[in-house]
Amino acid sequence: MTTLHDSSVSPMDGDLSVWPASTTETRPGDLAVGGVPLAEIADRFGTPVYVLDEAEVRDRCRAYRNAFPDTEILYAAKAFLCRAMIHWMDEEGLGLDVCSAGELEQAVMSGFPPERIVLHGNAKSPRDLESALRLGVGRIVIDSPSEIARLAAAVGPQGHQKIMVRVVPGISAGGHDKIRTGTEDQKFGLSISDGYAQHAIARTLDQPQLELTGLHCHLGSQITSVKPYLAAVRRIVGLMARLHEQHGLVLPELDLGGGHGIAYRSGEQALDLTTLARKVRTELTEACAAAGLAVPRLIIEPGRAIAGPAGIALYRVLVVKRTAGRTYVAVDGGMSDNPRPALYGVHYALRLVGRHTTDRAPVTVVGRHCEAGDVLAADVELPADVRPGDLLAVPVAGAYHLSMASGYNLVGRPPVAAVCDGRARLLVRRESLDDIRSRDVGL
Repeated sequence: MTTLHDSSVSPMDGDLSVWPASTTETRPGDLAVGGVPLAEIADRFGTPVYVLDEAEVRDRCRAYRNAFPDTEILYAAKAFLCRAMIHWMDEEGLGLDVCSAGELEQAVMSGFPPERIVLHGNAKSPRDLESALRLGVGRIVIDSPSEIARLAAAVGPQGHQKIMVRVVPGISAGGHDKIRTGTEDQKFGLSISDGYAQHAIARTLDQPQLELTGLHCHLGSQITSVKPYLAAVRRIVGLMARLHEQHGLVLPELDLGGGHGIAYRSGEQALDLTTLARKVRTELTEACAAAGLAVPRLIIEPGRAIAGPAGIALYRVLVVKRTAGRTYVAVDGGMSDNPRPALYGVHYALRLVGRHTTDRAPVTVVGRHCEAGDVLAADVELPADVRPGDLLAVPVAGAYHLSMASGYNLVGRPPVAAVCDGRARLLVRRESLDDIRSRDVGL
């Protein structure tokens, strides 16, 4: 059975445990992924460049399908989306979780079946809803009471749309305060504890053109423990039991969201997928039996856990600056192509590629942007003789890098290249200065 990497067990050197499974050290200091040397990719496509291992993406999709054979698995498109990724998800039998008309239309225009797409969003725009209804999206997740009337009006009295309601179970989980979404008093969903969820659900039942298929919950991101998911199952099944008592309602679906944590550095904890599947299935079965309910079909939404470990960012060193207390290594990218360190204080394990050296020293790797907070990695060990022109590789760079990229300093967003079976091909081209200028239309 295909399984995800265990971050504590390395297929080779310990510092390569978080790299794609296809990573090989062809000679000391040189790495290849998917059979393609990283130095060759940098020379061919320039830097910064993102490398996506197609086999790793597909293996992770299959690991989810093997662990959750009776579950609907939706890839969270916000992690990273392009036409190739959409095609891979379709071929691997996953659905899509999208958050905007842009993500939705990109998917459908790329040939993805709209009935296998779920639309989320705490504040869906009129265009989001119009696109969802026009394209025939599978389900729309209601996130606020006002959305019920808006959606019902847009569907029309003769129309029909499957919906879910996002509930807040009051559970704190996630790797950072800014990515915890299962707690009370935040912008997502409807609280179970204060009755808002029950009230909104009752309102949906008054709209015959809206078919309520289930409840949705997303606790947050970068969760590495199974326990929060089990607590969420118990609380949501409790709500389902109350809805059955009050309305005779039997809901066929329960969406537990995603947020499955991965390791960014060797030795870090990752969510155990096999344990998650087994314990959630047991908890759901037992909770429904105790409540006298039929077991709903489970839905999960992994994004980071599929795309993140399959991606690598490559940068060239531009400047090495040694001060009295610190050595700064500045590269040709930064917070415009990876804002996560500035947003969440995340840590990466960088590696020099292309030459071998054993003498190491602590450095701080910074970006090229005009912000003191443009730091990619503080106090990491790199070769003591690191110099301009060196190639640095950052593993676990496939999720929430380019998808959150900005146009800061007008440097242009990097390209994405896929590797597979010894071959590299361009998926997303580099954003050029002509691209940037073409959007500026007035004086």
